[in-house]
This record gives sequence, C-alpha cells and structure tokens, in this order.
Amino acid sequence: MTIQDKYDPDVSEKKWREYWEKEKVYAYQPGDSTNTFSVDTPPPTVSGRMHIGHAFSYSQQDFVVRFKRMRGYNVFYPFGTDDNGLATEKLVQKTEKVNLRKISRDKAIETCLKFLEKERPKFVQDWKNIGMSCDFSLSYSTIDKHSRKISQATFLRLAKKNVLYRKEGPVMWDRVFQSAISQAELEDKKKKSFLCYLRAKVSGTDDTYFLFATTRPEMVFACVGMSVQKTGKYVKVKHGNEFYILGKETLTKQLFGNNKITIVEEISGKNLINTQVKIPVSGNVVSVSHDEIVQSDFGTGIVYFCTFGGIEDVEWWAKRKEVDAINTIGKDGRLNSLCFGFENMFPEDARKKIIEKLETNDDCLFKKEIENVVNVGERSGIEIEYIISKQWYVKYLDKKEAFLEAGNKLNWHPLHMKTRLDNWIKGLNWDWSVSRQRYFGVPIPVWYDKEGKIYYADEKQLPVDPMKDRPLNVPDDLELVSEIDVLDTWFTSASTPLLASSLLSEKENILPMDLRPQAHDIINFWLFYTLAKTQLLTGENPWKDVSISGWALDPHGKKMSKSKGNVVVPQEMIKKYSADALRFWAAGSKLGDNMPFQEKDLVTGKKIVTKLWNASKFIFMHFKPSSFEKHDLGAMDKWILTKINTLTKICTEYFDNYEYAKAKLETEKVFWHVFCDNYLEFVKDRIYNPDKYEQGSKESALFSLYESLFILTKLFAPFIPFITEEIYQQFFIETDKKKSVHVSSWPVYNENFVFSDEEIAGDIAVGIVSLVRKHKSKLGVSLKTEISSIVVECKEFHRECLALVLEDIKATGRIKDVVFGKGKLDVIDGFKISINS
Repeated sequence: MTIQDKYDPDVSEKKWREYWEKEKVYAYQPGDSTNTFSVDTPPPTVSGRMHIGHAFSYSQQDFVVRFKRMRGYNVFYPFGTDDNGLATEKLVQKTEKVNLRKISRDKAIETCLKFLEKERPKFVQDWKNIGMSCDFSLSYSTIDKHSRKISQATFLRLAKKNVLYRKEGPVMWDRVFQSAISQAELEDKKKKSFLCYLRAKVSGTDDTYFLFATTRPEMVFACVGMSVQKTGKYVKVKHGNEFYILGKETLTKQLFGNNKITIVEEISGKNLINTQVKIPVSGNVVSVSHDEIVQSDFGTGIVYFCTFGGIEDVEWWAKRKEVDAINTIGKDGRLNSLCFGFENMFPEDARKKIIEKLETNDDCLFKKEIENVVNVGERSGIEIEYIISKQWYVKYLDKKEAFLEAGNKLNWHPLHMKTRLDNWIKGLNWDWSVSRQRYFGVPIPVWYDKEGKIYYADEKQLPVDPMKDRPLNVPDDLELVSEIDVLDTWFTSASTPLLASSLLSEKENILPMDLRPQAHDIINFWLFYTLAKTQLLTGENPWKDVSISGWALDPHGKKMSKSKGNVVVPQEMIKKYSADALRFWAAGSKLGDNMPFQEKDLVTGKKIVTKLWNASKFIFMHFKPSSFEKHDLGAMDKWILTKINTLTKICTEYFDNYEYAKAKLETEKVFWHVFCDNYLEFVKDRIYNPDKYEQGSKESALFSLYESLFILTKLFAPFIPFITEEIYQQFFIETDKKKSVHVSSWPVYNENFVFSDEEIAGDIAVGIVSLVRKHKSKLGVSLKTEISSIVVECKEFHRECLALVLEDIKATGRIKDVVFGKGKLDVIDGFKISINS
C-alpha cells in the first residue's frame, strides 16, 4: 500500500466535499420514515459571509447529526436560507449602492432577487466548507415560491381560527427602515441623557406648579395626561414667590438650588385628581388622574404621559379610551407640524433645542446627566419610536399559560435555557405585529373594498401578490384595494418545520420534528415564534428536543463586532488551520456556553489531525489485509481493546444526551495519552522484532491496532469529518464496504472485549514504564538506554497481573530484568518500585 507522507487539508477537504455531494452521502432516503431523525435546521440570514458564530453554532449541531446518522437513523437535515428580511435589504442597499425606498416596488424586488441569486451560492458554500452534513439538495429560501406559498397559507389558516386581526394603534417603529418591528427585534442600548425636572402650571393659578421629571422633553407636544398615586403623600412647597407640588418623600433641596423652600401644605394624592395643568412649551392642558404605576416616593411622585414616548405611555393610554392620541412623529422619524418651531427635527435633535427653551423660560428647574437603557432596532441600531399605524396582529397574549406548558414538554439541552423562554413569555406585553412596511417580503394575501371589508386569497391560488392578482370568486367589477404590506420575516421563519417537511411528498409525515438546534440569543425570536405559531395552528409542539448553543467571543470574553475590530474571520482560520481544526475548537464548548476564541485551540485541532494521520500511516505501513485474522490476544492488546470499548460506551451515552463536548474530550484523551503515548510504544517491539515473541504476537498487535484505530476514527468522525474520511477511504473501506465513514456503523459496546484483569495489568505496566522514562529523563539519557533491573513490591494478585505484561514492560522500558522484592522505592498507584541503573 502506497501511503502519502503528509496529509494536506487544502486538497483533502475539497476532495471529500465534492465526493459527499456527488455520492449523496448525506441524502435523506424518502419512504423510510420509521427510523428518521429530523432537524429543523436554522436558516442563516444571508448577510455576506458566514461569521465565526455561525461556524461555532452550526458545527455543534452537526456533531449530533453525524452521530445520529452513524447510529443508523435516516437523517432529514435540509438547508435553508433566511433572505426576506431587513438584513437582506440592508445588505442589498450597501452592496448595490441603491436606496430601495426611492425606486419602484417592482424594481426594488427585482434588485433584491437578482442580488440573492448571485450571492446565495457563495454564502451557502461557507457552510459546505465547514463540513456541514446537510442534504443540500433539500433546500429552501424564505423568499422562494415554496416559502411564500406556505407562509401565506399559515396566515389564512390563522385567520380562519380568528386569531388574526387588523387595527390602528401604537406600534414600535424603526425610522431607518420605516417599518413596524416586533418586541423581539429590539436591543437594549445604554445612552447618556439628561433627566429634566420640569414644571407644569396649575390652571387658574399664576404661581402654582406640578413638578415632573422626564428624559424626553420633546414629547411635550404629545402630552395627553398626568398621573399621581391617589393613596400617596404629597406636599406643596414655597420656593421664592412660587409654589410646587411633588411627592413628600421626593423633596430635596437639590431641585431648588440654594434657595430656601418651605412646606406649606401636605396633600393626599386623591385630592390632586382632576386638577387641570398646562404643559410648558406646547401649552397642552391635561387632567391629573391616578395610575397604579405611579409611586409618590419615586421620581417626583408625578408622571406625565404622552402618545407615545414609551411602553408605559402605551399602557396608560390603552386604559383610557376617552383620551385621543396625539401623533407627533412621522414615519420618517421626524417631528411633524404639531411640534411648532421644532418640526422636521429628529427627536434627539429637538430634545436639545427644547431643553434650551425650557431653561430660558425657567420651566426646567434642574437637570442631571444620567445613563439609561433605551430600545433600539436590532438591525438599524437607532432608538425606536411608537407611532400610530394600522397593522396586522396575531392574537396570543391570552395564550401565555399554554405556551409555558408547551415549553415544559420540550426536552431542553441544556435544561437551564428553558428559563429564557419562560421569562420571555411571562414578559410579553403585545400581541404579535406581523405586518411590515417594506417592498421585499412575503405579501399579505388580502384585499379591501371601499367599506373596508377584507377579502382573503384562496389557498389554491397561492402564492399571490395582491398588487398583481385578485382574489378568486369575486365579481370582476368589484373595486378592490390591494394590501401593500408584507409579512414580518419571523412570521415566515416561524414556519421552518413546515417549510422543511413540505420538501418531501405529502405521504411522509415527519412532524413533529426531532430537533431544533439554535443559538441562545434567538430563543425569544425564532424558538418562541415557531412554538407559538405551531401551537396556534395545530395545538402541538413543532419538535421534541431543543439544543441551544452559546456565542463565540473574542479572546478576552467580549462580544465580537466590526466596530470593535475584534472579529475573527472563520474563512481565514480554515485556510490557516483547516475546517477540521475549526470544528475541533467548536467541540470544546458544551451546549449553552459562550466560549472565547483562542487561536491556540485551533493549533491543538491541527495537531490532532496530524497525529491521527501519522498514527494511521504507522499502522498501515505494517498492516497487510491478508494478516487480518483474529489471533489469541496479548495482555496489552486486551488492555487497549478494553479502553477503546469502554470509551465507545461512554461516548455513546454522552452523545445520546447531546453532550458532544464530553465525548470529544474523552476521545481526545484516550487517543492521545492511551493509544499514541502508550499502546503504540508497547507494540513497536513486537512489530519490529516478531521473532522474539510467540507466534501470532505481531498479528495480535496489528489486529488490536486496526480495531482500535477503526473505532477511534469513527468516534472522531462527527468532529473532524475530513481527516476521518481520508483515513477511512485509504485504510478501512476495503473491509467495511460503506461508501463513507459517515454512513458506517457507530461502534457498539461489546462485553466480549472487556478484560478486567488485563486492564489492571496494562495500567500497572503503563505506570511502571512512565516512571522508568522519568528516571531516564532525570539522568539526561536517551529513552532507549537500557536499565539493568527494577525491583517491584506489590500484593500477590497484582504480581499475577504483572506476569501478564512482564515482557511488554521490559521491551518498552528497555529493562533487562524485573524482580519482586524490596529496595529504595518510589510509589505509583499503590505499587513500589526501585530502579537500578
């Protein structure tokens, strides 16, 4: 057998990627659903190139999938891409240098589709390059005809279940994309701002004011109310020639500078209700009411409410049907003409100007700089606003308990990640807003007549574009207005189990799917929306198991970002170290854990690949297929087979529980320290000098080497698929006769290859030889230097065990004689030995 000297990952990885695809190694076998393992694969957002977080997270799910395939499952593992959302629009605008809002709808859609057609294959190739074992022939895009049809069908089915509704009201708005966004599309961002203490004059007085605090004084034009705590304690204080009302416990001299203040009256909160006050700058006159969120001992004890400065304003307004909303912010995010003197400004710019005016008018008594957390759009990074707009919603706030129970029925890996879902569900404040004001997306399949009556598409005509199509079975002369909004991308992504399973024939039902793998940061996005939508449609869960991966962090444990300049590019790491090395790094982190990226871990992965190749090369330089017969095994051969067999059992149990990191660690330890550092050294003399030993001793060693390496190759296969395929194709395919190691059988624990006495004997032998090697190193002599004798003191049972491996100890340790007795002794695991140089 001709064996190449060095393993070249650049050549080998490309070769095996092409082989796997050509031979359909990872293809799902239709018609065999009795033993299926189905995966709801995360469709990555088409955003340029695969990033290191992708490589980290997707490799981890692939470890489990490859294990399941080798266990004999018919794996359904499709690959989708998520490309109908804001991320795609943002990328298209940046790459193609075009503003999609300033061209026609048709041209914008055409531009996006052309870009994706060109970009998607390059994007998907990154996933192939890291060795993902998806069936890439089963693929979908969340904007393709297949996905549009299914997404629209689920919309129509939810409408039939009466959980869809359309209403005008406050929505969270991203001014950059000029679209409504959902609660799940927000990020928290710390910002410095001023907390301004403002006064509002009590109507009918010239000198009495309510004192309130706000970080958003530009919202004075939208102020519609003010509230106190009716059971709270308030005071009226004199400051110069003016009087101020505020919470008794909130009174501080800091608010009034160095001027003397005097409490002239204590007032119960209920006596303040229905007072009319005039808001500064805007002149709005509002009535004081009670609200349960107001505490008289917090802030100033008085809160002003606007439509809408934040979620608290929305909740306050929703309880007061008699209060009309004042919408002061347009879809472009700028203040409108109601904000006289400040119109056409962005809120943050108007804020500075209004503070100046308030201070000039003495309406701002005090301000202090603070750092507070605001909601920004996940994609835009700009602070969101609440504006009045007509939107479509999925009604689900009344289903919180059902969703919590559905989450309880899932098998979570790791279990503690379920808390994130529970907390998200409990904290929901809004129904799901599913309409978006964009061009590029899945059209909402409805029309309206002049009276506002809704006409839904028929499922037979899907997918439809209401701008170009008409509903079935309506008179031709009926004048209809087309819905121009599209569905939230998460509404489509929440149907990935359907998008994936419907790639198969209708006869094959693989729902619920077996596994949903994903990262922890989208539990409140993808996992929750899919769970909620499936529950609303079917009353069932979409999958049985959930595996949650963590994040890849920078070497200092910080989140990677381009702005920080700490991004690791996986394509460069693959080129430098190999895909196997990158995957081996990803296998070092258990599910749910974040892991700092350390390049030295890829060095370790590269060393493992090299060592595995060199060990294989050594074995097959001496192994001949004709000598592949089972002989009476030597003690050390039984020792290694016991270790490998035990390892198989341990790794199988770990993988069954999604604990791939532990399986990787155990396999690495046994391969490196048991197999390479020790067993290979113990058998070399028998291989090179067979005449010194009993007949068949060399063959026994080769058999054990072959069996051990074969099992280790399979145990490594989920983690480092390229090098293990190279080894399998060169050395094992002739006897195993499978087209790939990745569809060969996972090793099975075999009690016939567990030898307890020989395992004890082998452990003793390894310990003794290790001490002898340390002794030689201490003397500064070669490990090949011969030792005259060693003296071993031990119990009779262990002496009998040692007899099994005595010749192996002598040969490996270069020891002339081993005697039993007493001497100047070193202790090792209960044994005492004396070394005579």
